Amino acid sequence: LRMLQVKLIVTGDDFGYCPRRNQGIVDCFLAGAISNVSLLVNGSAAADAAKLARRYNIPIGLHANLSEGSPVCEVLKTNSSLLNQDGFFHGKMGFRTALSKGLLNMSEVKQELKAQVELFHELTGHLPPHMDGHQHVHVLPEVRHVFAEVLEEYGIKYTRVPIEPGLHNCDWIPPSLMDFYLGVEEDSFNTVDVFTKHGIRWPDIYIGLSTMGRNMSVSSIRSALDSAVLQLTAKAPQSSTVTIELMVHPGYPSVPPVGGCGEGPDDFSQSWERLHELQTLIKPELQSHYKSRNIQLCSFKDL
Repeated sequence: LRMLQVKLIVTGDDFGYCPRRNQGIVDCFLAGAISNVSLLVNGSAAADAAKLARRYNIPIGLHANLSEGSPVCEVLKTNSSLLNQDGFFHGKMGFRTALSKGLLNMSEVKQELKAQVELFHELTGHLPPHMDGHQHVHVLPEVRHVFAEVLEEYGIKYTRVPIEPGLHNCDWIPPSLMDFYLGVEEDSFNTVDVFTKHGIRWPDIYIGLSTMGRNMSVSSIRSALDSAVLQLTAKAPQSSTVTIELMVHPGYPSVPPVGGCGEGPDDFSQSWERLHELQTLIKPELQSHYKSRNIQLCSFKDL
């Protein structure tokens, strides 16, 4: 049996959210536990994050944000369909509700996405090699078309399509969260054709919902990787290389009022779960598992 080569991109999301998140992500990268980061350009520590990425040569892409905090586009900061009464984005669920009621103006969505790409360019000195969506907004109806157009316009080749193999077997995920995940999955299935039509690519496998926060352990990552690879090779036995993105959220817990994207840090960012992810990812037994399975950590530009 020839050894299958697995290229694994371990992406630390929400880079730029706060100084403690930045520090945790950098520590993880230097420990060889993550290989890529996704920057929130409206995060309170975004400029610092971009500097750290440059200093440590960390591969960095854009975590497009339409749901948390404030827009970066000047024109949209005061009067826009993307804002609630308090003048902030509608929130993870609020954005979805407003969208389903037809209240969001897609030309404003496009304006904000482009402003975020431009700000990313300004902060890092280059365009993002990959661009995904904070709280998976990029695969939502209507948004997916605008998102794909922006990627095509800027020549951004890679994105994330959060369809996780084996998600349905994860009985430890609470029902309310599972409902959200299944919604993300359905939206993702409906996005595949749109992204394909615009020439956008993504790794063969996505993992990250079943292994998030308290659910992350060496064994949960190991079994998610193994079963996903098995499933894929059963479908395409002749393939010699498999690409995977593992989405992670390591960091040291945020301490309010510092952090966030304009409104201060959320509960998840203040919780012990960030640190738990960091501590799990740097465990030597995870690294040795990668070696034993011929898993090579890389970034999108290595695909």
